[in-house]
Amino acid sequence: MPPREPISHQADSARSLRTLHILEMLCRTAVPPTVAQLAARLKVPKTTMIRMLRIMLDEGWVVRMPATGGFVTGPRAHALGLYTLKSTPLMQDCLAVLRDLARQMDETCNLTALDGNEVLYVARVESPYPLGVHFDHGARVPVYCTASGKLFLSRMPRPERQRVLANLPLHRHTPNTQVDPARLAEYLDQPRSRQVGIDNEEFIRGMVAIAVPVVDDQDAMVAAVACHGPTARITLDGLMANVHRLQAAAETVRAILLGR
Repeated sequence: MPPREPISHQADSARSLRTLHILEMLCRTAVPPTVAQLAARLKVPKTTMIRMLRIMLDEGWVVRMPATGGFVTGPRAHALGLYTLKSTPLMQDCLAVLRDLARQMDETCNLTALDGNEVLYVARVESPYPLGVHFDHGARVPVYCTASGKLFLSRMPRPERQRVLANLPLHRHTPNTQVDPARLAEYLDQPRSRQVGIDNEEFIRGMVAIAVPVVDDQDAMVAAVACHGPTARITLDGLMANVHRLQAAAETVRAILLGR
């Protein structure tokens, strides 16, 4: 028998990157793929894929959907994304964008990310006025009644969104909070809800907010640029009249996050 060929560096590198390729595939796929689908798409033997996913499950990198058997990214993958988003060099550039936006809007502007079933304030520039709602960096707010949160929900694959809402108690924060799951789902299915998130005094009475998505090359939402203010100073229509400013800021943040 001839001696076995040594494994090439290229093949060795490809094997070491398989888990990253799996995570990338899960992030880019609208419907959670099964073991067989992942194996076929990544050209990996099914037995190898099962072994890799078992390790990733145990370590929290992926989660298996009970109803379909498909896989989605897990809490460790989400945490890694947040750590990357909050890294100091990136944040300095993103804060500069928020400062410019806050000067244009004359209201508080935020960069937010999805953290589990909550919205995380990653970066924030406050309004110069004393009247307003103040949150600390790292504060978390509900996903179902905030502008950023509803935007994240609207852009999720429907099975993932249903899973989130099924495990989320819908508390009424104000008279405007939508606590009917069916009506909330109907709103989130509207095409417009994928472009602009709206909070019409749904989280805090007397506060309105809008949010726009920051997306990657595959149109997956990775963050949101948001602006909010008290109704004593600005209306929801007033915020919506400036949505183009938020969208321009989101494009700049997108270029920063993608290293362009």
